[in-house]
Amino acid sequence: MPRDFFRRPAQYFGAIDVIYCKRALTMDKNNLTILWADDEIELLKPHILFLEERGYSVIPVMSGSEAIDAMAEQPADIVFLDENMPGMSGIDTLEILKGRWPHVPVIMITKSDEEHIMDEAIGSKINDYLIKPVNPNQILLTLKKHTEARRLRSQKSTLSYQQQFREIGMELSGRMSADEWVEMYRKLVYWELELSGTDDSNIHDIFISQKDEANQQFCRFYENHYIDWLSGAEEKPLMSTTVLREKLFPLLHENRPTFFIVIDNFRYDQWKFIQPAIEQLFRTERDEIYYAILPTTTQFARNAMFSGLMPSEIERKYPQYWVNEDQEGWKNQYESELLGENLRRHGFNLKHTYHKVLNAQYGKKLVDNIPNLMQNKLNVIIYNFIDMLSHARTDSDIVRELADDEKAYRSLTLSWLEHSPLMEVLKELAERDVNLVITTDHGSVKIDRPVRVKGDREVSVNLRYKQGRLLDYNPRDVFEVKDPAKIFLPRLHVTSPYIFCHENDFFAYPNNYNQYVQYYMNTFQHGGISLEEILIPFIVLRNK
Repeated sequence: MPRDFFRRPAQYFGAIDVIYCKRALTMDKNNLTILWADDEIELLKPHILFLEERGYSVIPVMSGSEAIDAMAEQPADIVFLDENMPGMSGIDTLEILKGRWPHVPVIMITKSDEEHIMDEAIGSKINDYLIKPVNPNQILLTLKKHTEARRLRSQKSTLSYQQQFREIGMELSGRMSADEWVEMYRKLVYWELELSGTDDSNIHDIFISQKDEANQQFCRFYENHYIDWLSGAEEKPLMSTTVLREKLFPLLHENRPTFFIVIDNFRYDQWKFIQPAIEQLFRTERDEIYYAILPTTTQFARNAMFSGLMPSEIERKYPQYWVNEDQEGWKNQYESELLGENLRRHGFNLKHTYHKVLNAQYGKKLVDNIPNLMQNKLNVIIYNFIDMLSHARTDSDIVRELADDEKAYRSLTLSWLEHSPLMEVLKELAERDVNLVITTDHGSVKIDRPVRVKGDREVSVNLRYKQGRLLDYNPRDVFEVKDPAKIFLPRLHVTSPYIFCHENDFFAYPNNYNQYVQYYMNTFQHGGISLEEILIPFIVLRNK
C-alpha cells in the first residue's frame, strides 16, 4: 500500500471503488440445500422449480419421519416444515430436528395463526414461520434472511465502508478539533464493528491502515494541545478531572439513587459491543466520550477522575492520599476519600458507598446488598475484570489464544459480562428507579512496535510510559515532557522527565531485547497516547 494512501485518498479511491463494485457484482451465491417436508409436497412443485432455477437444491419429503431420515442421510442447510402432517406432527419433528441438528434453521409452515400453536413452535426453538398459502417471494425472502443474511450484511458493510473511505480520509487530512476527534473515533469504532462481520481480508487491511493513520494524526493532535489544555491557554475538552463535575454531579440532584460503575481498562469499542446486552435492561440516555489524562493508568487517571484534580494537585492538596511510584503501597487506596473531598468541594453533603469487586464472591455479596444501597444517593462500584484480563493475556498463553485479536477481546468482554456479578447487579437495578452510569478511567491498545529506551533501576516499569533519571531515548519516538509540572505530574527528581509512547509502540530495554519484545508483542497495554486509551466512554442509562 503506498505511503501516501490516506493523505491522497482521492487518487486511490477510484481504484478501490472499481475493485469492490466488481466483487459485489460477481459474488457467487452459496449452493444451499433445502429440506421441505409437507404431506402435500406434490402441490408445491412450482415453488420447488422456482427455487431450483435460482440455484437452490431442494429435497422434498412427505412426512416428519422421512424428514428425519433425509437429514441423517444428507444434512440440509435449512428446513421448511409443515406444522400439520399425519403421523409425526410438525412440532414433534421440530423437537427431534433441533435435538440432533440444533444449528440448522427450521421454518414452520402452518395453515393456522392460532397463538398457542405459535407459542409451542417458538418454545421449541423454531427460527421463523410462514402462514399458508405461501408465495415464492415469501420463501425466497425467508431463505435470504436465515441463510444469506451474513453474506448480504458483509457485502453491504464492505460497499458502505468503501463509500465512506474517501470522506474519512479527507477529514484526517484536515485540522480537527477535540470534538471532531471524538466523532471521528465514533465513526472508526462503528466501521470496525461493522467490518468485523466480513471475511474480506482486503477490506480489513484497508480499514486497519486507515485506523493506524487516524491514530498517528490523533497522537500529533493530542501532543500539540495537551499542555495548552492543562495550562488554560486553550479551552479543554471533557477530561478526567472534569467529567464527574460536569456529567455525574448533576445527576445527584435528582430524587433517585445513582449507581456509578467504573469498569477498569474499558474501551469505547467494548462498550458498543456490549451495549445491546445492556439495553435489554436499560435504555441509553447519553452515550458520551471524554479524554483521559496522561499517563493513561489507574494510578493517575482514576485518581484524577475521582478527585477532580491533576496528580500533582492531589499530592499538594491531599498529600495523605497520594502515593508516588517510588513509594511502597497500593497506588489507589484512597479513591473513596478523594471522591468525598471532591463532593464536598462542590457542595454535596451526602453519604456515598465505595465497592471494589475483585472476585466473584464479593460480587455476589454486593448483589444481595442492593436493597441497602438504595438508601444512598451515590454508590460507586469498581470492576477490575478487563484490566485483569489484559494482564492475564500477557502472562498466559491460554488467555492469549482466547483473546487473540481485537474482535476476540471484545467477544471475551461480552462473555464475561453475561456471566458476571455485574450482570446480576444490573438485573437487580433494572427493577428499581435509579440513575446508572457506566464509565472507565482509561482504555488500552494492542502493542506491536518496540521502541528502545535505557534507564536506571528506578525508572518506572510501565511499557507505555517512563519516568525517571538517566533516561536514554530518541525524542522523535516519544512524547517528551522534560518538566512534569507542565502536565501536572509529580516530580520525583530534579532530572526526571516523562516520556510516552505513541499509537501501538511500547518501550523495550536493550538487555534481553528479543526475549522482552517477544513476550510483550501483541498484548494489550495502557499508559501512553492512542485513540483507544485516551477517548473513553461515559454512559448514562435509565430503567425502561
